[in-house]
Amino acid sequence: MNEFRPFEDKLAGLIASLSPVARRRMTAEIAKQLRASQQQRIRRQQAPDGTPYAARKRQQVKGKKGRVKREMFTKLRTNRYMKAKGTNEAALVEFTGRVQRIARVHQEGLKDKPGRNQKEVVYSPRVLLGISRDDEYLMTKLIVEAFARRID
Repeated sequence: MNEFRPFEDKLAGLIASLSPVARRRMTAEIAKQLRASQQQRIRRQQAPDGTPYAARKRQQVKGKKGRVKREMFTKLRTNRYMKAKGTNEAALVEFTGRVQRIARVHQEGLKDKPGRNQKEVVYSPRVLLGISRDDEYLMTKLIVEAFARRID
């Protein structure tokens, strides 16, 4: 059993007692902080549990010699594609638009065609969005800070 369960239950009750505006403000702040945390973790090429992403497969390059030198998911982790939203009920971090499909393929390790006239490739699972222990701590800290502002 989780030793923090009674604490989490009381915290849920306190959150429910907040006004809708205060809850929305708090969840929006949590979503922004979570998005920043996810972006940093994706930049480090790590899953939420701290394990590194599976390495890229070697690519057959016909034109230039050499290897692919850029990081994975550089555009995917930008604010343009990774949106943070807070509502009365939840803090939401999601990929939007056309990149949502790409993110899902990598998140779940599905098959996809890298190009229009190319063969299907099975991608290794690379968890892009997920909650780590640090993220749980961050959310709890932000909730406590929201109540501290309410008391002041």
